[in-house]
Amino acid sequence: MRIAYFDCFAGASGDMILGALLDAGLEPGVWQGELNKLNLSGYELKIDRVQRQGLAATAVRVLVSEGNPERHLAEIEELIGTSQLPTEVKETSVEVFRRLAMAEAKVHGTTPDRIHFHEVGGVDAIIDIVGSVVGLQLLGVEEVYASTLPLGHGFVDCAHGRLPLPAPATVELLQGVPVVSRDVEGELVTPTGAAILTTLAKDFGLFPPMTVEKIGYGAGQRDFPFPNLLRLLVGTTSPTLDARVETLTLLEANIDDLNPEFYGHLMERLFAAGALDVYLTPVQMKKNRPGVVLSVACPPAQAEALAALVFAETTTIGLRRQEVQRWALARERVEVETPYGTVGVKVARLGGKVMTTSPEYEDCRRLALERGVPLKEVYVEAEVAFRKQMDLSFEAAKGPE
Repeated sequence: MRIAYFDCFAGASGDMILGALLDAGLEPGVWQGELNKLNLSGYELKIDRVQRQGLAATAVRVLVSEGNPERHLAEIEELIGTSQLPTEVKETSVEVFRRLAMAEAKVHGTTPDRIHFHEVGGVDAIIDIVGSVVGLQLLGVEEVYASTLPLGHGFVDCAHGRLPLPAPATVELLQGVPVVSRDVEGELVTPTGAAILTTLAKDFGLFPPMTVEKIGYGAGQRDFPFPNLLRLLVGTTSPTLDARVETLTLLEANIDDLNPEFYGHLMERLFAAGALDVYLTPVQMKKNRPGVVLSVACPPAQAEALAALVFAETTTIGLRRQEVQRWALARERVEVETPYGTVGVKVARLGGKVMTTSPEYEDCRRLALERGVPLKEVYVEAEVAFRKQMDLSFEAAKGPE
């Protein structure tokens, strides 16, 4: 599978994304030919080779002519929908614009259909968004990933007046996305850049496992104490491991003075608050005291809340935090009928092949108590029922011979 990873060490904007795509080998003539299918006039593309603190990059500027009208979301949807672009490009581009419109509408107290697209939705943003989607398709990218996003501070002048940075629409778009503060005055992540990445990226965090084939740098317009560049890596993942890569936060604490009776309560609260895994590892600590390492794996967005919960419920005065990655198999819940009742079965697949099945404990336990049978018997019946159901599905898909 071909994937793309946006390394946003200096932030991300629409033109930086375009520059990175072109710098990574996107053919300008072919790309502009696809953009011409929009039947959009009133702009000119300026593509230059530049340097940012000694690093070579590609800078893309969308030069808009005077008097271009503001557009509503419906007008942009119609423009994209009636174009000759591939259906997937049209659908994805409209999805990005809708996400952007919803964010703008929320911060301005209105509805998406009433949003006027000027700074974020004029000709330049149409080219940024559609051009990014087109570019990724032309490079053969099937999945997109991105790094943690850095945010600056200060103010920006726009049609609505003087707004704080990060821009309110950008903050709205970045809900649930890991971010980090940079002590720099200026806009590092623009609303358009945020809309593109949060719509397209499957995950945000460390570099995903990949074989790098192409690297590109897209240049930003402003000068910062660091190279104002967006780095793009394009490559392939191993065809033998078709599993989703997820970035998680791992919180850990060494504890040797907590009442052991409290751990069960703590684990229940952590799982209820969004932890994906909680476990205890016995260790021998200072002064030869027995203790445990409490480990909590969670989505990055839940890390702070779970850390506060650990501090509230335990005696620890410090927590270690690190970003980790995991391969996650595709999962689904299937309900099967057993002689004792309905049981949910968790099914994990790799490349469409069933790798493991696990009857839901609570379902099996409830039926075992209700029917007065051993728990292991309900488990066996659930496994048998699932296999029968799979065989019937296979026969139905195969059809009559």
